[in-house]
Amino acid sequence: MTFRTCSYEVELTQALKDGHWPQGCGTELRAHVDGCGSCRDLVLVTQAFQGARRESEQLTPASSPSLLWWRAQARRRNAATERVSRPITIAQTFALFVYVLVAVVFAASQYNHGLHWASWWSELAPRAVHFLPDISGKVDLNSFLLISGLGVVALLSGLVVYLASENS
Repeated sequence: MTFRTCSYEVELTQALKDGHWPQGCGTELRAHVDGCGSCRDLVLVTQAFQGARRESEQLTPASSPSLLWWRAQARRRNAATERVSRPITIAQTFALFVYVLVAVVFAASQYNHGLHWASWWSELAPRAVHFLPDISGKVDLNSFLLISGLGVVALLSGLVVYLASENS
């Protein structure tokens, strides 16, 4: 295999591309191709590919205009659907990340306080409910405020990401 290029290669490539080979070419170019192995291979390979292309075009049935129009409309709708759903997917992914972060922070907070998960339910219950035990002392609303604050941050962050990605 040689990597040399022939000086006639550009002219021969153009003649093959335009479909002028061999009838529309001069005798000098035809004589050169007969003597040059590289150009002969170029003609052989190009004609093989052109023949395969013609055969495949003949085998493909011509589609009706209504089918082509329907396919174009389907592609247009799919592209529009992808454009619309991309910001929603980004917002959902970010919201999921924030929710997981809130859950991890909550679990770590409860772990640091001794994992008394059942006790904070009783702290949140109003005194009017009789089936829960009576709460003696001061009610600690820090965990309730932390949870609700993080929930609001998660919801608002998802909304902000959605609105920001919708404009881009």
